[in-house]
Amino acid sequence: MSVDSCCPHRADITVSVLKESVQAESTIPAASQHLYHNGQLLNDDSKTMEELQIGDGEMLALHVRDMARATQPQPQPARQQPNQQSRGGQGYPDPETLRLQLLGDPLMRQQAANQRPELAAALESPERFAQLFRQMQDNEREEQARRRQQIEDLNADPFDIDAQTRIAEMIREERVQENLQNAIEHNPEGKRSVNGHDVKAFVDSGAQTTIMSPSCAESCGIMRLVDKRFAGVAHGVGTAAILGRVHSAQIKIGSLFLPCSFTVMEGKDVDLLLGLDMLKRHQACIDLSRDKLVIQGVEVPFLGEANIPKRMEEERAQEPKVAGPGGTTIGGQTGTVSGPSSQQVPATPSPAPAPASVPAPAPATQPQQPSYPAESIDQLVALGFSREEAVNALAACGGNVEFAAGLLFQG
Repeated sequence: MSVDSCCPHRADITVSVLKESVQAESTIPAASQHLYHNGQLLNDDSKTMEELQIGDGEMLALHVRDMARATQPQPQPARQQPNQQSRGGQGYPDPETLRLQLLGDPLMRQQAANQRPELAAALESPERFAQLFRQMQDNEREEQARRRQQIEDLNADPFDIDAQTRIAEMIREERVQENLQNAIEHNPEGKRSVNGHDVKAFVDSGAQTTIMSPSCAESCGIMRLVDKRFAGVAHGVGTAAILGRVHSAQIKIGSLFLPCSFTVMEGKDVDLLLGLDMLKRHQACIDLSRDKLVIQGVEVPFLGEANIPKRMEEERAQEPKVAGPGGTTIGGQTGTVSGPSSQQVPATPSPAPAPASVPAPAPATQPQQPSYPAESIDQLVALGFSREEAVNALAACGGNVEFAAGLLFQG
């Protein structure tokens, strides 16, 4: 449908007038008309074409639904209006429009496959997709109604501290669910500056996910959006508690505003770590020859040594250490391997001379190498190391498999 074909003076007319013009030509009730411009639903009937930036000759999509229901009197209009207002005045997206957007955007499709696999599996079937999507809408409406009823019941006694705590938690969970829904449906733009808070981010192509510390999440004001359903424990060189996941937040790198999700994890000595998911999603390039991170043509220089936070070095210096082979030391928390000090001279240890009163051991007797569980050795061998290397690493780390793996990977 062309704007000019219905209304020649498009700049002054409103959406409601446009719908009336369509109704006059097609007999389609205005209440059943859903107009879309560039895939966006025009849900404010009071705005003009000029305010909506709809130019001459541009095409609008008209979707007609619920004609029979629209002609019938609504039994409870007063109860439906709050539901619409509770979503900020915006209706649910049209299932077919959303399906076409997912089919045309590989990133959104991958995100939907990770978070709503049953919905992503039905993309090739419009009927099945619409059925599942409306079922999700119905479930969300029922959940919202149930939560509102719970809040009303809890508000019956405003002086009950436990009730008020529960209300605050329910409101936080609603914000988390809205954040997840926005990440799926709209893929909002999101900010090394997060929510206007400057953060010194570290780039780690070896990290699978983008990680943020709890203190940084608090400073950026997104701790309330942490989805605790994604909580757990991360295993690697040591363990760390995962508090949850922020599905969508604003991050600014250079002049770019990019969407990003964060895994909030304890036990890390960096505020923000950009992982492989973020780098691949936005096709970032780590250009070490120019010491820059390149994202979509925008070059962001890496920090110099003088600008790196000193807190990391201080924490690394204070962490407990265990003795390693050849006089090296291994960090008990980070697994960092440090070389021997300048005062130590590498040498092959020789047995101390036996006291005169104690008979010397027989030359054929060799010191028995401590035995380690076969399971520990197999874990290191599975990482690509030889059995001898695995045993030596376990011996250097006192049998700790995680420290031994860190020692082997760091050479």
